[in-house]
Amino acid sequence: MVGMVLVSNKKARSEYDISKTFYAGIVLSGAEVKSLRLRQGSLMGSYVKILQNELFLINAQISPYSFADQSSYDPKRTRKLLVTKKEISQLSSAEEQKKIVLVPLSIELKGNLIKVKVAVGRGLKKYEKRERIKKRDQARDLAREIKYS
Repeated sequence: MVGMVLVSNKKARSEYDISKTFYAGIVLSGAEVKSLRLRQGSLMGSYVKILQNELFLINAQISPYSFADQSSYDPKRTRKLLVTKKEISQLSSAEEQKKIVLVPLSIELKGNLIKVKVAVGRGLKKYEKRERIKKRDQARDLAREIKYS
């Protein structure tokens, strides 16, 4: 089932070499759910970390819902992600071995549930980013030549 994207991390695909993606549930308050349904959030600069055999979404911003009590609300609080113990053990072993990172790609609405799409990948070096851009430009130029010839 394809979900409706509420918030996305647009730079993640250009900053990281993504090998695998998976979905995780997220623990939210009612006001945060309503705010996300209005697409009032950002994943820029956020990341996923394994702490004490649990997954946490750190530094993701969910703006306060305008009709809720906002006196003690922290928009960038750490939020727990819900995955199985088996997935956490696989991720922690891979993270130790291969120097990988866990990056949130998007927050999606799947049915009545809000899920976070998390990517497993490694950070790209500057020269690798330049190579990708160069290859993309060459492919675009080639397609343009074929189209007009």
